[in-house]
Amino acid sequence: MVYEHEHGHEHGPVGDLSRIEAIRDRGVHRAGEHEGPFSLHVVGLGKAGANVIERLVSDPPEGFLSDPRTSFSALAIDIGDQELRPIRESAGRLPADRAQVRTVALPILDRASLFGGLRRYREFLKMEYPRYYWNPNYEPWLPSDIPLPAAGEHFPRALAKAIYGVEYYQGRAVAEELDAFARRVAASEAMPIVCVIFGLAGGTGSGIVVELARHLSNIKLGRRAWVLGVGILPCEGDPDYTRDGVFFPAINELDCMVDAEKNKGVMAVWGDLYKNPFTAGFFAVPQNVVYDHTGDLAATHERIDAGLAAFLARDNSTHLYETLKLLNWLNVPADRWHPAVRAEQGERWLNLLAVGFDDAQPLGGLDLAGPVSSDYAEARLFGPAETLTEQRAARVREETAKTVKTAVEPGALTFPSTGQAETTLFVPHVSKLDLAAFVPAREAYDRLDWDEKLLRHSWLLDLGVLLCEPSTRFEGMGGECILGCACWVVVPHAAIRGEINPAVRV
Repeated sequence: MVYEHEHGHEHGPVGDLSRIEAIRDRGVHRAGEHEGPFSLHVVGLGKAGANVIERLVSDPPEGFLSDPRTSFSALAIDIGDQELRPIRESAGRLPADRAQVRTVALPILDRASLFGGLRRYREFLKMEYPRYYWNPNYEPWLPSDIPLPAAGEHFPRALAKAIYGVEYYQGRAVAEELDAFARRVAASEAMPIVCVIFGLAGGTGSGIVVELARHLSNIKLGRRAWVLGVGILPCEGDPDYTRDGVFFPAINELDCMVDAEKNKGVMAVWGDLYKNPFTAGFFAVPQNVVYDHTGDLAATHERIDAGLAAFLARDNSTHLYETLKLLNWLNVPADRWHPAVRAEQGERWLNLLAVGFDDAQPLGGLDLAGPVSSDYAEARLFGPAETLTEQRAARVREETAKTVKTAVEPGALTFPSTGQAETTLFVPHVSKLDLAAFVPAREAYDRLDWDEKLLRHSWLLDLGVLLCEPSTRFEGMGGECILGCACWVVVPHAAIRGEINPAVRV
């Protein structure tokens, strides 16, 4: 493998110009008569994911479930029930014969139950896959005196992972509901699209997703369905714990999942069950594009939730499908392109999806550290016909061009609809280094002591790997061994930290 790190944030397009022009001029990514219908299946994790599901079921977008062949499934998972009750109260508004909406409130386990389950983790993992190394020095990754928060309080990522894992591997409610959800996806008459939604800088959602996505996509669905990751980026108005370094390990764990080269370095040690579970790609949703104008966190969340729910479900998920098709077209090399090919993601695996903003106001920086270059950008404008003017489209293109340098002029598609005017903006191929939150999160992480760093990790902790720390076995590699074994990942530590480094061959 060869890892090369880019110097700075700007980079050139990866697709060939003729293909990008085919998107803009011929609309090759638009759904044809032979495509569809599509069924939407959503897993919402933590408060952020649960709130999007609640908005979707309480105020269904225009055209949602309008085709009798489509169906809908939603599974909201959180620690405690506070964010889940409104979902159950609203679920009855959808047709019972075509919609299944379920919730799982993970219990706050007492210390004896939590650590009793964690001490059995070697058994659980050995049953899951034979390649698991039976570590004689294994101990639970959590400190024995870790405080156990109450429902509604912040849960560190490492603790959220532990609660989910103990419940899942012992076959309790969350495992049963994941099975039921997967059966609904498999039984869908229409083409299923699965979305896993969570906050990128929280504790519960980002702590659970790294295991749940693997269990759902790689095991229960057997990588047959499109599974899209949707992470909501931190906002300047969010609580302080979102800026305490947690974003650094969270985004790096996803980086080592979705970036194909880094992911191969993980699978080289741990096997195919750790293959990137997000087979459809990964969308990051910026919040400051809304918060900069509202100045109110609750109002920002409400608009983001509504905008994301509308994008996912509007017109029987046609807009979601076409955006995934656009991304797939851009990702597959020209010499191997075929509509059925699922493209591998590179180091620019993040794709920005801006929703909930007022397109009459400046877009701002889209939560980016500075201007970036990308293959293409596409806005979708909705509203009454009289609002879908060329002036409005031109304004969106002009605002986009201030932040994103594209190979061809950004696209702006218009769709007549009832209700107020709405806009979504899709910017593919952004790297973690382009995000405004990345370097501050790395600096905050570096100020933490070792125990604090551990609590902000999640993925691979059960295998004895602290991903963001240097390997204790191979110089220059990542993944400190925390359980007295020889665990590591075949990914350069500099690539994890996002630091400029000469190419490293392994």
